[in-house]
Amino acid sequence: MTAPGEPRPRETGAPRPPGSGTRAPDPGQPGPPRNPGRAGAPGPPANPGPPANPGPPANPGPPGTWRAGYLGLPVGDFLDRLAAARPDPGGGSAAALVVAMAAALCAMTADLSGRHLAHPPHLAGEARALLRRAAPLAQADADAYAQVLAARRPGSQGPGADGPLARASAVPLEVAEIGADVAALACQVAQNGNPAVRGDALAAASLAAAAARAAAALVQINLADYASDTRPARAAQLAARAERLAAQAAHQPGARTAD
Repeated sequence: MTAPGEPRPRETGAPRPPGSGTRAPDPGQPGPPRNPGRAGAPGPPANPGPPANPGPPANPGPPGTWRAGYLGLPVGDFLDRLAAARPDPGGGSAAALVVAMAAALCAMTADLSGRHLAHPPHLAGEARALLRRAAPLAQADADAYAQVLAARRPGSQGPGADGPLARASAVPLEVAEIGADVAALACQVAQNGNPAVRGDALAAASLAAAAARAAAALVQINLADYASDTRPARAAQLAARAERLAAQAAHQPGARTAD
């Protein structure tokens, strides 16, 4: 599996070796029964058994650290978890994936604007770097909030949820920062890039602004009782910048950006 933002290996069209794509049986598990009939007659199909349980997430790393987590799930499975009646994943994880998708759209539209932008590979590279930062934050946000919930459980020996809640605000703040940066890149592509992908660039700018706005709201909620903490104001500034750039991107093509 490749990390977010890394190019996938090109399909060669060569035939797959026999058995490719199938799951090997677990050690110690009996295989399907042999067919006692005549040679060449197919035996009964093997029972694939229940799907593997992904198990609990690995221990959280610092924001932006790459590990599979939610990113290893099919999209439908992640959406089922997001819709489940449990607190995680929640809005922070959703915002992280939204801004990651916005960065991916930026990379795609920049790559397809080679004849229109001054330095499309550089712009696309910046977008992919932001994608690699943003995507793991979906799991990091859920991990951080799980620590908040653990601190709130009766009998917890910790100092309470205030400390974990303040630390958990680092993740949505980073989402807001990435959202503002992605919106700036999307604005460049929307105004000066390939007209054929202008709609995709506008979508990237709008998604980035929405993610930054959602993340800023989470920071403000988490730190509402910390009057001296400057992060809510910082997050609000980043969200406002992302929204301003998204609105600017919607202006006529060829207009100069003034950020």
